[in-house]
Amino acid sequence: MEGTQALRAPEPAGEGLHGERAAGPRRRPPLRRLATRPELGSVLGAVVVFAVFFAVAEPFRTASALGTVLYAGSTIGIMAVGVALLMIGGEFDLSAGVAVISSALTASMTAWWFGLNVWAGVAIALAVSLGIGFLNGWILVRTRLPSFLVTLAVFLMLQGLNVAVTRLVVDGVSTRNISDMDGFESARAVFASSFAVGGLNLRVTVVWWVLFTALATWVLLRTRVGNWVQAAGGDAEAARAMGVPVAGVKIGLFMTVGFFAWFSGMHLLFAFNTVQSGEGIGNELLYIMAAVVGGCLLTGGYGTVVGAAVGALIYGMTRQGIVYAGWDNYLVMFFVGAMLLAAVVVNGWFRAQADKGVGGP
Repeated sequence: MEGTQALRAPEPAGEGLHGERAAGPRRRPPLRRLATRPELGSVLGAVVVFAVFFAVAEPFRTASALGTVLYAGSTIGIMAVGVALLMIGGEFDLSAGVAVISSALTASMTAWWFGLNVWAGVAIALAVSLGIGFLNGWILVRTRLPSFLVTLAVFLMLQGLNVAVTRLVVDGVSTRNISDMDGFESARAVFASSFAVGGLNLRVTVVWWVLFTALATWVLLRTRVGNWVQAAGGDAEAARAMGVPVAGVKIGLFMTVGFFAWFSGMHLLFAFNTVQSGEGIGNELLYIMAAVVGGCLLTGGYGTVVGAAVGALIYGMTRQGIVYAGWDNYLVMFFVGAMLLAAVVVNGWFRAQADKGVGGP
């Protein structure tokens, strides 16, 4: 009998003398479980921003305004998908903004200079963008330098090359108009068309934004690669010890950013026909802002792509809401910075509350 008694599990803490409840793991309260969601702060922020501009700006309440807000959010949100994945993997990319312009310039100038079908220029631009991403990742894993330094160096090199090569090829700082070249209309339909849904006019980038966000979320949460990304961002050395190909994961993530830079560059090219070689500087901060507002940590291993999408939507609402409210456009970046600071504080508070509840009642 004594041996049988020794094998029994101890009573759970807080039970009565007779153990009315069965022993077993306790579930955290619903609100505490909700607080563990990385995107919670961004969702609350989106509600607040929407409510403010809905109240103060009458044009903000129209269907056309919604289409414009979604378009503004999609131009940042598509890139934020790749940037968020990279940040969850423990790195970030300062070259992403100018890489978008590099992609657009490559497609335009190769098609124009060699007289190719526009789709040939698009394919060459994809190879160049993936190559830039591979270069970032390869230098990072070979030198073990911080991604800040590696991508800052690539940012500066691309910034110089964009202007210098454009001036060499077309003798100017902007590309030639390629709207009359073969393949332009079909490429425009893929990357820069628009369509009506009821009274709402939507750009195709909004559809691609939703699809990319859904696909990236599925990869992150339902595949082995997603587990590798989170493990590599959380603790790279521990991940290596567990057999995770950390070097390959990080190179792949930089190439993923390259893919989205290519797509964004193609939209820019086919939406406006020409590209200014000096553009793109500073946009990388907006991509990072969207990811951070959405709950991604600069230290890696935490965050969601959905949160980054909400962060991009907040940017779109702020950018267009200020215009509709008749405020000074220079206030856009002020509000973006304020939102970033507030999101970091709020997300940190939610995480602290969630951590206190782990294993608690």
